Amino acid sequence: MNCIAAVSSDWGLGKDNDLLFHISEDMKFFRKMTAGGTVILGRKTLESFPGGKPLPKRRHLVLSRNRDWHPEGVEVYHSVEDILAAVQPLPEENVWVIGGAEIYRLFLPWCRTAWITRVDAAPEADVWFPDLGKAKGWVLEEEGMPQEEGGLRYRFCRYRNTLL
Repeated sequence: MNCIAAVSSDWGLGKDNDLLFHISEDMKFFRKMTAGGTVILGRKTLESFPGGKPLPKRRHLVLSRNRDWHPEGVEVYHSVEDILAAVQPLPEENVWVIGGAEIYRLFLPWCRTAWITRVDAAPEADVWFPDLGKAKGWVLEEEGMPQEEGGLRYRFCRYRNTLL
């Protein structure tokens, strides 16, 4: 299993149920990596998508406490264990944890690789990704060259979970 996220320099993810950054190259990277795969996400993340609809060309597994919530085009689960059982037979390279913050926190122990776009800015955030630089077992395996778009400097990074 993998996770993918864009974070600020202090590991901020978002504010008011929206992303902190809208970088076209990061969005392209996200589409390329997750297209054709299975994505694991929370209800609020799904609701933040355009029209609250699932992303095309992906199977969506949504973790929600609300047992009466059944949106079209997604599979709703009510426990981490149920989602882990659903993805167990799938090739791990095709399973992606895509947010939000609580979903990342819950599933990070089962992720082998984290694809993180690190943005050299720290706007106000109200949710954060776990700091992989301090997280036990996580190592920075690859750090791309700095790029810039819209006045924002960023780089693509790959972290590996050495505990798996």
